[in-house]
Amino acid sequence: MAVACVWRRVDRRFAAVSEPYAIGIDLGGTEIKAAAFSVADGAVLAKAGGPTRDGERAPGGGPAFVAEVRRLIDGLGCECGGVAARVGLSAPGLADREGRRIAFMPGRMEGLEGLDWGEALGRGRVPVLNDAHAALLGEAWQGAARGFRDVAMLTLGTGVGGAAICGGELLRGAIGRAGHFGHMTVDFEGAPDDCAMPGSLEMAVGNASLAARGGGRFANTHALVAAYGEGDPEAASVWERSLRALAAACASLVNILDPEAIVVGGGIAAAGGYLFEPLERLVREREWQPAGVRVRLLPAALGPWAGAYGAAFHAISNRPDEP
Repeated sequence: MAVACVWRRVDRRFAAVSEPYAIGIDLGGTEIKAAAFSVADGAVLAKAGGPTRDGERAPGGGPAFVAEVRRLIDGLGCECGGVAARVGLSAPGLADREGRRIAFMPGRMEGLEGLDWGEALGRGRVPVLNDAHAALLGEAWQGAARGFRDVAMLTLGTGVGGAAICGGELLRGAIGRAGHFGHMTVDFEGAPDDCAMPGSLEMAVGNASLAARGGGRFANTHALVAAYGEGDPEAASVWERSLRALAAACASLVNILDPEAIVVGGGIAAAGGYLFEPLERLVREREWQPAGVRVRLLPAALGPWAGAYGAAFHAISNRPDEP
C-alpha cells in the first residue's frame, strides 16, 4: 500500500457507497478508541471511547472487548447515520499476512490472538494491523509524517514502539516484526528485555524500567522530567542518560533506514522542550550528515488517537481482498 498516493483513488472506489464514512478502532490494553472519518476527504465525523475490559467475558461469551468494539461501532453509526463503508482495527501484537487477525500476542489480552475480526463483528472483512504501524499510518495521513515518503516513528511510553514507511510503503518485514525499534540494543552488556535483547532502547527509556534506572525515586517519567526541570542533579543524570540512548537509536535509524524525518510520540513526548531540545543536540553530534543533510525530528501531531486514524486509513486504502 503506497501511503503517499492512495488518497487519489479513494473517491472513485467509494463513488457508489451510500454511507461514505469509515471507522478506525484502536484496541489498547486499557482503553478502546474509535473514530469515524469521511471517505471523501478524511474529515473526522465523530469520536468515542470505552474500556478494554481485558480479562472479562461478555454475557454471550467471548472477550468483553469484542462486545465493547461492537457498542462503539453502533454508537458511531447512530451519530453518522447508516452503516460504515469500512471498519479497520489496530491492536498490539503481530498481524497475520492476510491482515485479518493478530497472529501473535502472548501473555495478555486473552482472546485477541487468532481472533478474526471480520467474523467477530459480522462484517465480512475487517483489516487488522499492529498498533504502532497504525499510529505511523495515521500520522502519515493527517499528522506530523504527512508528505514524507521515508519516515520513521518512535512511540515512548511504558515501552517503546515504532514503525517505518520506506519509499511510501509501510515496512512490515517477513512476519510483521519490522519497526519494533524499542528492542534495538543501545548497550550490548545491559540486562535483557522481554524479547531477550540486551540493553534495549525500551530498557533505557521506557516507563516500565524507570524504577530500576532511577533507584525507585521517581513515580514515572513525568515526575522525572519535572525534577529535571527544577534542576535536580539526580534526575538530570537519569534523564540525560536516557536521552543519550535515544539519540544513539535515532542516529542508528538514520543509518539503517535513511528517513527524511523521525516522528516522536507517546506519553513521554509530552515532555516537550525538555525532550526535543537536548535530543536535537545529541542526535546532531551522532548523525552521519553527507552534504549537510539532517534528519528532521518532529513531535507527533495526533496524540493518543493516531492508531484510530491509521486503522481507518488502512481500511479505506485496501480493497477487501488485499492484506
